[in-house]
Parts: sequence; structure tokens; C-alpha cells
Amino acid sequence: MLQDAGQFLLQVFFELFASAFWLRFYMQWARVSFRNPFAQFIVKVTDFAVRPVRRVIPGWFGLDLASLLLFFLAEWLMVMATHWLMGYPFAAAGFQVLPGISLMALASALRLAIYICMGLVLIQAVMSWINPFSPYASVFYALTQPLLGPFQRIIPSIGGVDLSPLAVFILMQLVLIAPVAGLERYARGLVW
Repeated sequence: MLQDAGQFLLQVFFELFASAFWLRFYMQWARVSFRNPFAQFIVKVTDFAVRPVRRVIPGWFGLDLASLLLFFLAEWLMVMATHWLMGYPFAAAGFQVLPGISLMALASALRLAIYICMGLVLIQAVMSWINPFSPYASVFYALTQPLLGPFQRIIPSIGGVDLSPLAVFILMQLVLIAPVAGLERYARGLVW
């Protein structure tokens, strides 16, 4: 029971930081203005780690590789820490489990990124119905447009209701079911 509580707290801690690193990477990739309170919060939360890593790993074609690396590193540390708490015999397993741990971290990172994108789409959809003139509306519109835009060109609005968020949710759930779950099963086979 205490072990479960420890795992939960570790996951919350690492997933919050990983989410912030992912959002920083994603906001730069989606060309979201950083002159809004939401973006300023993300920058302030992640600056302590991103700035030093940027000295070693610069951006590439406008992509913030330092934030992306820190996102993966947070997920990798979470996987390592949860396995350590579960009593995994790292000393006996040796270095040959590192590829499996890394693949588990990659699957966990992909899952978290998809969940964050689903959350952004949900916030955008609710905001467009409730308060489309909120100061945050433009931020969430810019964050979700790369996801919703292709579907909005294909799926027409019905009675003024945009059905593209539903299509995005279905596609993302399919990605979670097939490739991400398959990668996680494969990685578990390498570790256990």
C-alpha cells in the first residue's frame, strides 16, 4: 500500500514536469505566441532545466530539442524510479535492460503527449462554446489548429457544431490502442 502511494507520487511529480516540457516543445512547434499568461507559466516552470540543456543541445529547424529531450528524460526517470520502487533487480539485470526501459519510457512519453493533446482539444472545444472571447482562446486555438485543421477541411460543421474534435479523439484513441500499447508490450518483454 505504501509502495502504491510512492509510485503514485513519483508518477505525479515526473508527469507534471514532463507535461510542462512537452507543452514548451509543442508551443514552439505550433508557433504559439509566448506573450500570454499560459505560455509564460510554462516557460517559468521549465526554464531551470531548459536553459542549461540548450547550451549543449541547440534547436534544430525551429524545434526546441532541449525541451523534447527533457520531456523524454523525465519519462525515463519515472519508469526507472517506479521499477526501482517495485523492487526490480537492476543489479542482477545489468545494462541489457536499458533498451527495454528506454522503449517503455518512449511508450509512456507518447501516451502522455497524446493525452495532453486530447486535453487541449477538449479545452478548445469547451472554450469555443462557453467563452470564445477569453484571453486564452487564441492560445488554445493555436495549440489545437495543427490537430483540428486537417479534419475541419474534411468534416463539415453540422448545425454550427464542429465535429472535428470527435474525429481527433477517435484517431488518438486508435493510436493509443495499436502502436503505443504494442510498443509498451514489446518493451515489457525486454525488461521482464
